[in-house]
Amino acid sequence: MPDTSPPGLLPDADRRRLFAVGCLAMFVFGMVIAMLGTLFGLPEMRARLAIDLAQQGEVFSVLFIGLLVATVLAGPMIDRLGSKPVIVSAAALVTLALALFTGARGFGAAVTAAALLGFGGGWLNIGGNALVSDIYPESRGRMLNLVGVFFGVGALFVPLLVSIAFDRLTIAGALAACGAVAAACTLAAVPLRFPPAREAATFSFAEYLATARYPGVLLLGALLFFQSGNEATLSGWTSTYIGSEGWPPRVATVILLGYWVMAVAGRALSSRVQAWLGKPGLVLAAALLAAAGCLALLAGAGSLAVLAVSAWVTSLAMSAIFPTTLAIAGDRYHRYAGSVFGFLFTIANFGGMLFPWVLGHVSQAAGVRLGMVVPLMGTLAVAALALVVKRADARLSCGN
Repeated sequence: MPDTSPPGLLPDADRRRLFAVGCLAMFVFGMVIAMLGTLFGLPEMRARLAIDLAQQGEVFSVLFIGLLVATVLAGPMIDRLGSKPVIVSAAALVTLALALFTGARGFGAAVTAAALLGFGGGWLNIGGNALVSDIYPESRGRMLNLVGVFFGVGALFVPLLVSIAFDRLTIAGALAACGAVAAACTLAAVPLRFPPAREAATFSFAEYLATARYPGVLLLGALLFFQSGNEATLSGWTSTYIGSEGWPPRVATVILLGYWVMAVAGRALSSRVQAWLGKPGLVLAAALLAAAGCLALLAGAGSLAVLAVSAWVTSLAMSAIFPTTLAIAGDRYHRYAGSVFGFLFTIANFGGMLFPWVLGHVSQAAGVRLGMVVPLMGTLAVAALALVVKRADARLSCGN
């Protein structure tokens, strides 16, 4: 087959192989994000670690602290060294963290494993997105949403595994299966030739911090702060919330499985909707639908059907927000994509770190149902910020 890649880019065959590694990296990151939400939906997980709801929220928050530290470091490393060292080392670290989690029997051990898991997952997230943005500059929005599908598939893998083998697979067995996938990601990335670092000679950490001064970066960062908090709470607490309303753990796991199915579907459909609404329009419409879904999730606690449908609609709506916002950033700041992505993920991870902590402590004090008000307020904030982004984009279009 002849090479049809645009001039100046890697050959099509190389791009396909690298895209496959980016997809596998996002698959593993999806597992990392979904794993704790799935496993803590099972009562025996809290019993295994001897923790309460507030400590459960703290474990989730520590995962996002690891993500935060990783994203501060990943962007500069990608710009200076390229994405290969980040992806290879991250996948290996996730493999190690899952082995440690398998043996965890208390809060301290769980926190240590969660921190390492978050650090490795954060590097994979930045590395995978930056790699795809780098190899497909002519179609960033479409390809970032497409690689985002694999985040959803990876997140889907964990509850699917647990729900299929509910009576046969132990928690340790589920962790071991996920560790094998992370090890495969490491091995797949090692032999490939990645794009060279863009700014190896001129990059400095001061330049990374200076990304905050680029027009519109802080606005996009604020939007992703709330969006990351929403995703962390809903993916981590939906099954716990359903269980707290009296539904059996297996039912809660199946609804969580559907949640991730809809996340995959939303990522797959978003590129088509984006062509109709545009990137800022898609983010705004998705945020409004997600807010409606969160409201229904709270209002319909007594009905299993309403709980399931509202959780699934919320996931469908939210799935396009993060990658589409990244695509907006990639279009505007392509020269320092690694640093800008790292800076945006850093801000976003503060939301992912804060929201589960708040929800956990509210749930311990007043019940999980009241705690689920946290993502409702977060989706309303995303909608408000998305409206500002859309108006700013319209002004820029008129100026051009």
